[in-house]
Amino acid sequence: MQGFVFQSTKSVLVEPGSSSRIGELVSSLGCKSVLMVSDPGVSGAGLLQPGLDGLRQHGVTVTLFTDVQADPPVHVIDAAVKMARDAAVDGVVSIGGGSSMDVAKLVALLAVGEERLDDIYGVGLVKGRRLPLVLAPTTAGTGSEVTPISIVTTGEGEKKGVVSPVLLPDWAVLDAELTVGLPAPVTAATGIDAMVHAIEAYTSKRLKNPLSDSLAREALRLLGGNIHEACRNGMNREARHNMLLGSMLAGMAFANAPVAAVHALAYPVGARFHVPHGLSNSLVLPQVIRFNAGSAENHYGELAGILVPAAKGNAAERTGALVDMLCALPVELGLPTRLRDVGITSGDIGLLADDAMKQTRLLVNNPRDVARADAVAIYEASL
Repeated sequence: MQGFVFQSTKSVLVEPGSSSRIGELVSSLGCKSVLMVSDPGVSGAGLLQPGLDGLRQHGVTVTLFTDVQADPPVHVIDAAVKMARDAAVDGVVSIGGGSSMDVAKLVALLAVGEERLDDIYGVGLVKGRRLPLVLAPTTAGTGSEVTPISIVTTGEGEKKGVVSPVLLPDWAVLDAELTVGLPAPVTAATGIDAMVHAIEAYTSKRLKNPLSDSLAREALRLLGGNIHEACRNGMNREARHNMLLGSMLAGMAFANAPVAAVHALAYPVGARFHVPHGLSNSLVLPQVIRFNAGSAENHYGELAGILVPAAKGNAAERTGALVDMLCALPVELGLPTRLRDVGITSGDIGLLADDAMKQTRLLVNNPRDVARADAVAIYEASL
């Protein structure tokens, strides 16, 4: 019997309209002044208002930072930390997508002043404490509200991660109302991102465990069963709720059985070509599964039973059915399907492969070893 460690967010609130209760939660943590972290799109759409109203009703002073960018660069984090320190906040809240939540995690840590960002890239290097932290996602994709990970763009084409259980928030607040207005392309890309989290957790070579496996299977059941309806009818609150719950469960799974080559190859696509993270994953996913198939076909075959219930045959045949389904899904949802569709050419592949090979934190989890030549071949097949 193999032992394992499983860690997740301490408390989760799943309830329609629950973002209005953020003030209650923050107050229970003893906070009097918080930094609210978000991005211009979420702020402009009015999604912050229920949370802001709740905070003010509980006498909590709010300082707004709404300058988060996708794939947040270091200077955005520095600016948010400075604002938090200048306002002397005693807590951090985020209502937003994965980038906003990732920034909020780091602000809660760095505003205390016991850590430097340059010193904590990697796994388990955080030694200090953080401020109280409450996260509410506005997309059903990243699962950042239940992961101990923050991703930072540190230079052209390179992303680094800070990974520590200290980054897990005190509360994750899942309010499907925050996702009702999400455009179909964003719903599709973030939903596939969450599916990738579940698939890679289930096949993770290094830390695969039965709890993550169970969460990944249920996540795929919810995500696969609702993504078409959520994209087709964005006002369907049950579908939105199920997508958000599936995303969180996938986040819990990969927080403990980490993602691998799909993410390693997707990160350079996002960083260098400013392709949204979920779409970057979607573009390389089928070819990575084909590459991994001989090393993980039993696991892929099991997942095919969830996503392609009609799949028959042996594990290799069911894996083929899974790949076919994952190739068809972005077409059905109206997403680009090839790297060339987002402006990538054959001349870019060498640079992308170089960047992907730097993602050793992720590649070590892949069920099959990935050499640079393999990365080149996967990108070429995805072009």
